[in-house]
Amino acid sequence: MALRIARTAAAAVRRGHPWVFREGVLQPRGGLALASGAAVELLDEEGEILGRGLWDAGSPIAVRVFERTRGPALDAAALGAIVRRAVERRDGRFDEGTTAYRLCNGEGDRAPGMVIDRYGEVAVLRLDTDAWAPHLAGVVRALARPLHERGVHAIGLRASFEGKKLEPLAGPPPPDRVVVREHGVAMEVDLAHGQKTGAFLDQRENRARVRALAHGRRRALNLFSYTGGFSVAAALGGAGRVTSVDIASAAHASAQRSFRANGLDPGAHAFVTGDAFAFLEQARARGDRFDLVISDPPSFAPSERAKSRALVAYRRLHAAAAGVLDAGGVLCAASCSSHVTAEDFVATLDDAALGRGDLRLLDLFGQPDDHPSLPAWPEGRYLKMAVLG
Repeated sequence: MALRIARTAAAAVRRGHPWVFREGVLQPRGGLALASGAAVELLDEEGEILGRGLWDAGSPIAVRVFERTRGPALDAAALGAIVRRAVERRDGRFDEGTTAYRLCNGEGDRAPGMVIDRYGEVAVLRLDTDAWAPHLAGVVRALARPLHERGVHAIGLRASFEGKKLEPLAGPPPPDRVVVREHGVAMEVDLAHGQKTGAFLDQRENRARVRALAHGRRRALNLFSYTGGFSVAAALGGAGRVTSVDIASAAHASAQRSFRANGLDPGAHAFVTGDAFAFLEQARARGDRFDLVISDPPSFAPSERAKSRALVAYRRLHAAAAGVLDAGGVLCAASCSSHVTAEDFVATLDDAALGRGDLRLLDLFGQPDDHPSLPAWPEGRYLKMAVLG
C-alpha cells in the first residue's frame, strides 16, 4: 500500500525521524481501511519514494518508519533481520560483570516500537505499537536461535494487563525474579511485576557513577528508590548509611534482597515507605542533612501538555532536596521525560530554584550506548542525570 504524506511529514522522514503522525497522512476520502501491521510505502506529495513502514490503526503515530529505501516487503523475516542486527551490535560490548542490558532500543535501532532487554538467560520484549503484533511470532522464531547462541534461553513478552505481566513466547517459562549483575553489582529484578521490562536499565552507568560519588559520604538519601539500585550503589561505594524512600513497600523488600546479595546488611540502612515530598519536608523540619542525595522520580511529564506542570514539580522537588543537602554535598537529579529537554531540566536546578548559591553543575549524563537514539529523533534523548556539587 502506497501512502502520500504531507510536506512537513515528508521533510521529517527525510531527516530520519521514525514517525509519521496521523495528521501527516493525506488520506483518500473515506479514510484508510488498513489493519495494524500492514506494510506501507511512503511517498511525498510529488510521488517520490521516502521509505517503508508499518501502519498502526489505533495510534496517533500512524506509521513507524523502518527503512528509507524501496525494497522487499516488511514481513516477519525482514523485521526479524532488523532486530537481529540490533542484537549483533551489542556483541562484545559487555563482559560477565554485566548480564543485564538492552538488546534492541526500538527507534534508536531503526526497529521502531520494539524494545528487548536482556536479564541473564531471559530476554523480555515490550511492544510500543500494535503494528508488531501480526508479525511477532515470526520475529520471535527468527530471534530464538541467535539469542540462544548468546546464552539467552527464554523469551517473554511484557503484557499490559494487570497482575503478572510476563507472557512466555519461546523457551522455558521465564522466572518471576532473577538476579543479574551490573559492573559486578548484584541486582534483583522482578520480571513478573516490575516496572518497564523489569528494571530501569538505562540508569546502569549512572548507578556506577553514584557508587564512585559515594566514597567517603556519611549519609546518602535515595528518593523514589524503587528496588534500590542507587541505594545499593551508594552503600557499596562507601556511604555510611543510606536512606531509601519510596511509596511502595514491596520495592523495599526487593531492595533489601539486593543488599544481601551484595554482602550488605540492610539493617544498617533505612527504608522509608512514604511520599518523597512529605519525607523531605519532615526531614528538613527535623534538621536532617545528607551529603549525597539522589532523586530519580517517575516521569512528571507524560505528555507535552503536562510539561509546564512538570517543570513546576521538578523545581519544587529540587528545592526540597537542596534543603536537606549538607554543605559540600552532591545532588544527583534525574528526569526520564522526553518532553523535558536537558536545558529545561537544568533550569530547574539553578540558584533560584534550589534556594542556594553554592552548587555547580559538574556533569550532565544521558542514557548509555545500548540505548541509542537518532539525530532527527529528539524524543529518544529522554534521560537526564545532572550532578551538582
